[in-house]
This record gives sequence, structure tokens and C-alpha cells, in this order.
Amino acid sequence: MDRFDALQLFTRIVELGSFTQAASVLNVPRATATHAIKQLEKRLGARLLDRTTRQVKPTLDGQAFYERSKRVLAELEDAETSLSTHVASPRGTLRLDLHGAHATAIILPRIGEFRKNYPQIDVVISSGDRLVDLIKEDVDCVVRAGQPRDSSLIVKKLANMPQIICASPEYLARYGTPQHPRDLERHQGIGFFSRGSDYRYPFSVTVDGSVQEFKASGWMSVNDAECYTSAALAGCGLIQVPRFRLEEHLAAGRLVRVLTEWACPDLPVCALYPFHRQLSPRVRVFIDWARDIYVQKFGALNH
Repeated sequence: MDRFDALQLFTRIVELGSFTQAASVLNVPRATATHAIKQLEKRLGARLLDRTTRQVKPTLDGQAFYERSKRVLAELEDAETSLSTHVASPRGTLRLDLHGAHATAIILPRIGEFRKNYPQIDVVISSGDRLVDLIKEDVDCVVRAGQPRDSSLIVKKLANMPQIICASPEYLARYGTPQHPRDLERHQGIGFFSRGSDYRYPFSVTVDGSVQEFKASGWMSVNDAECYTSAALAGCGLIQVPRFRLEEHLAAGRLVRVLTEWACPDLPVCALYPFHRQLSPRVRVFIDWARDIYVQKFGALNH
């Protein structure tokens, strides 16, 4: 195994915390991986990894070497792809994870266009609202709405989605219609929280030129976007969501927009990908294509 392959192997072991998983991802025998790391440590004169029966972690020297290795591999990939025909005609498997609504309503209806433009890229898509560990699950790119929280990922904004606050006619008939954003605090709001956290997102409304948050009471919380809409349709309370997801329900009168005189802040939607994928031609062309279809749907980004 040459030095480049050994560096790739070492970084994957650190990221996955496992010799076996890293060897599987790189399609090399487990014994070969073990021997290559021993040779790397011998050449460097330093122990890079602490090994236990359950986990592999970098030593202090190993963590420092990992950070340098990532930069070296990124620069090498940049040099290779700048001269490679793969930039003009990328190939291989692109692994994506897409939030449900973005998969079914925006990207999948037009994914045939992507395949037509890049016929040598095969696409594998997982979908849902759960948080994905891009490194351990070997995902190239995710598309998510909201403010990104993981500072270790590269973020490319695709769009700003207009939001509205709405409820079912049955709910409004029973509890009344809020006339001012501060009325939200006296209403029933359906809580939305992230998996692994009990934090309920408040309603956000622009009042007198600044974004203000209002916490409604409520007896139901969900962590799935489809359940959020379904709960509103069932009369359980008010919700705040991107308008594009509700057009059919609004047109049919199943949901009614409230507080129309006050704007809600737009919700960003972004593509996120790991540092070591930033120069991948497959990721690059997907993000460029996705940005175009989001611009067509929501308008150009204001920079």
C-alpha cells in the first residue's frame, strides 16, 4: 500500500472509529489495513491510534496527523480533478440523504434530468427527518431546511423558503384567530423538535422590522414534518412551515393562513457535505444542479 492509500486508510479509520469498517469502505482486507497502519506508525516513529476491543481513537499525535492528512488529501484531490476528464464527465455512486418533502416534492420529480445530464452517476437516496452521521454512514451530501448546526460540515445554501403560520378552520372556530403575533402565546401551538432533543421551536415573526419569537402552549409535539402537517389538519393547533408544502391544503380550505399582515422569516435550505467530499466532482455537479432547481422554485438567493 503506497503512502497515498495509507493516508486515505488512516483518515477513514479515524472517522469511522473502526479498522474493519474502514477496510470495508476502501475494499481492502482487514489484515492489509492493520499491516499498513503498523508500517505508517513505524515510518513516522509515533503511535497514531489507541486500539481497544470496541473502538479505535487517535492519540494526540494521531489527531494532529489526521488534521494534516485531511488537508493533504484535499489538495491532492484538487490537483487530480483539475486535470481529470472526470470533472467534465463525473462517474460513480452519489449517496444522498434528503429531507422527506425536499425528496418527494422538489428533487425526485426532476431527478431524471440529473441522470440525463450525468449518465455515469448512479444515485442512492435515503430519506427522513433524522440526523445523519455523514462520515459513519458514508453519505456524500444531505439537503436540509433550517440553520445548519454542525460546524464540521461544508454548507452551500440552495434557497430561502417563505414560511406561513396556519391552522385548520375547526381550530380557528374553536379558539379564535390571532390578530397580532403576541396573541400566539395564548394559542395552542403544535410543537416541533429535533430528534434527540426536547427543544420546541417557537414561532418566528417579523415585527417592527425585527424577528421576534413567540412560544405558544400546546399539548402535542412531533419530530416529523408530515406528522406536523397532519396534526394541524386534525385541528390540534397552529403550525409554521414553508408555504410550498401546504399549497394544496390552503387551496382546498383545509388550512387557513393567519397573521397575513406580518411576514415570517424565510427558512434556508442548504446542502451539507463532509470536508473530505468538498472537491468530489459528483457532489459538485449535484449541488450546482440542485441550486438551479431550487432557484426555479423559490427565486434567486439574495447575497
